[in-house]
Amino acid sequence: MILAGDVGGTKVHLALYSFEQGRLQSIRDKKFPAQNYDGLEKIVLEFLSGETEPITAACFGCPGPVKDNRLKLTNLPWTLDGRKLSAELKIDHVFLINDLEANGYGIPELSPESVFTLHEGDPGSVGHRALISAGTGLGEAVLIWNGRIHVPIPSEGGHADFAARNDLEIELLQYLRATLKGRVSWERVVSGLGLKNIYAFLRDAKKMEEPAWLQERISKEDPNAVIGQCGDKNPGEEGYSELCAQTLEMFVSAYGAEAGNSALKVLAAGGIYLGGGIAPKILHKMQDGAFTRAYLDKGRLSPLLESIPVRVILDDSCALMGAAAYAEARAAAISGSSERAASVAV
Repeated sequence: MILAGDVGGTKVHLALYSFEQGRLQSIRDKKFPAQNYDGLEKIVLEFLSGETEPITAACFGCPGPVKDNRLKLTNLPWTLDGRKLSAELKIDHVFLINDLEANGYGIPELSPESVFTLHEGDPGSVGHRALISAGTGLGEAVLIWNGRIHVPIPSEGGHADFAARNDLEIELLQYLRATLKGRVSWERVVSGLGLKNIYAFLRDAKKMEEPAWLQERISKEDPNAVIGQCGDKNPGEEGYSELCAQTLEMFVSAYGAEAGNSALKVLAAGGIYLGGGIAPKILHKMQDGAFTRAYLDKGRLSPLLESIPVRVILDDSCALMGAAAYAEARAAAISGSSERAASVAV
């Protein structure tokens, strides 16, 4: 049995997997609010309480750069060490990898219905891929095609400098530079935090109306959920907000621009994959043209972007499956015994 974890800035998602005919089979999973714990080991021990089946390997996908199976998390005050976790959890093989790397390993495990094609491109083309995931933060990774499989390479591209493309985005950049008292990364615009930043910019700098009912909802509910709901309605429809609609428009356009940047940097003939929790929740808005226009707007290289597919990952367990697949493969390489291969041989 394999233990997999997707460690995010707001929640930790854990799952146990086995294999059936070479495919991952979920046994059980649970999500934990990360802020309620002071470390990962306590969450894992709570999740495994009462578990009697032996766990052969574990892997946790985490936000931030991993070095020597150790990392300091980007959005949580935790430092994780795979060797320490192995000893405390009594699991022989414990691996830490970047969360986008885990997503990359999860893509081959997805069923066809778990992927939505946003831009068709040339679906038969083969080559490198890029993965860009807007969620709590902005994760990016490169999936290198080696002639047989795609090998995920972690990146911290979401922390690269934000590039404004028009007058409105220049104003947004200036607003954020003043607010943040310094540089502005892509993550400050294309992420859950970015949605709130764009909303505040349009409300405070551009003086767009925030009606009392919307202000009350924003103060009491998840602001990003409210923005998504109220911005994806038709004008005149109950609950519609022009402020939220413009926030979504700017967000989706910036998301498309950075996805196009990734495609250019990687020459991602094999496609761009959009992970994270935001795109599936605003999928209707992602399809209205703003994303694709920004994605394709690359001057002389626009014809190249036309040929590169863009696909949205709908399954929020992609990173978990990727972590499980990585754990099994690495443990098999070390021990010489493969659970996946054994499930096919039976």
